[in-house]
Amino acid sequence: MNNRQIAIKRSKTIGERELKEFGKEILILSQVNHKNIVKSLGCCLEVEIPILVFEFISEGTLFDLLHGKLGISIPLGTRLRIAQEAAEALAYLHSWASPPIVHRDIKTSNILLDENFVAKVSDFGASVLAPGGHDQFVTHVLGTRGYLDPEYLQSGQLTVKSDVYSFGVVLIELLTRKKAFRMEGMETRCLVADFLSSTKDSNVATILDDEISKNRESMRQITEVLKLASECLHIEGEKRPKMQQVAATLDSIRAVDNMQYQVIEIS
Repeated sequence: MNNRQIAIKRSKTIGERELKEFGKEILILSQVNHKNIVKSLGCCLEVEIPILVFEFISEGTLFDLLHGKLGISIPLGTRLRIAQEAAEALAYLHSWASPPIVHRDIKTSNILLDENFVAKVSDFGASVLAPGGHDQFVTHVLGTRGYLDPEYLQSGQLTVKSDVYSFGVVLIELLTRKKAFRMEGMETRCLVADFLSSTKDSNVATILDDEISKNRESMRQITEVLKLASECLHIEGEKRPKMQQVAATLDSIRAVDNMQYQVIEIS
């Protein structure tokens, strides 16, 4: 690899299910090419435990940034940029890949960050190629607690809108720095439930990360992101926005912060 740093993925155990996941991940990664999706460099299947080789992403996961480095400052602008980049990757998978790809396990630990904190969506082991271009299809329920679309969980009907729900959880996690599912003492807490409850009581500021909530100038952007998250978390999948719309909305929200007004002298 010419002294290039790489990342290797290998299963701790290998069975029929693991081999199937590896094969599926290889197939999917061979079909995608996007700056915000982790790049596959190759694989080796002629060993007892197959391995996948990826570009090395130096700064770990978004989960680590939010929850493992609590002393580190994360400006709102950085959070929104990461969100938009991840949204662009999902929009590409849903709308430009052929056939469309449902990631099925979107969460902060599957969003990697490079040395410039550019987001890279990773881990396609649970992903599904939409068969025959169908909008929805029945499949075995897979995903991560706290991020799993309740409609998919109940019906087994998987659609791209299941990824939209999971992304809504990621948005809330970015604004609160609270885990999607966590233990507080003897009590289990679900971030979505806390968010919906605080929204109903018009008290959502209580769950926001202090670093961003204390900046009154940012509240317009935060309010717009919270509104977008609510739309992504709609209980009915059909009423959730498409990821293309989500990415475009985040771009518009970020543009508010990037606008600069200059005084022009006219002589």
